Amino acid sequence: MFLVDLLFPNRCLECNRIIHSDEVACELCFDQIHFTHHQFSESNILTEKCRLLFPVENAFALMQFEEESISQKIIHRLKYGSCEKIGKTIANWTVGRLDLNHSKPDLLVTIPLHPKKLKERGYNQLHSFADELSQQLKIPCNHTLIKRHFYKKAQAQKNKEQRIFNENLFSITQNISNQHLLLIDDVFTTGNTMSAVAWQILKAGNNKVSVLVMAMD
Repeated sequence: MFLVDLLFPNRCLECNRIIHSDEVACELCFDQIHFTHHQFSESNILTEKCRLLFPVENAFALMQFEEESISQKIIHRLKYGSCEKIGKTIANWTVGRLDLNHSKPDLLVTIPLHPKKLKERGYNQLHSFADELSQQLKIPCNHTLIKRHFYKKAQAQKNKEQRIFNENLFSITQNISNQHLLLIDDVFTTGNTMSAVAWQILKAGNNKVSVLVMAMD
């Protein structure tokens, strides 16, 4: 055991028990995580939500994102706690629950941060997650296919202004067609971000879009 582990032991995000350095929750608290049990190739609540916004092939959310839940604490630590390695842990949980045998995508694509936000945070919380998925699922991953144009979303806009804003929020940086892309994000809430990216991909060529998120609100 390294000295740093003795001086600053890793602790469960829920109950604060000392745990192994590669874990995020103790065994008891891990059992409290609300996994969705979605089937990627079958319709589920996330698929239905996406289809209200854009044509989607398949959709999968690993966890339920609930206020003050352990899933929220895990994702917040990944995003805001300078703990990028948690992404790899969540990817391992995902691989064990994700069956792509009936509809395997051609490419994994992560939702980008604005360059200013990326500089502030120091990393994109999706990259370690997607890279681990890519390695284990044997599917290439692209972190630069999508470009984000605005640093912050406007807080109050009329419906027409919001629609125009969403349409111009992202763009495609490379020519892509006849591909099945799996869009990856951390939490699906309103679906506006995912929809904005999906329509750019769909308009770029004869592409298909599926969705994978760590958690669904």
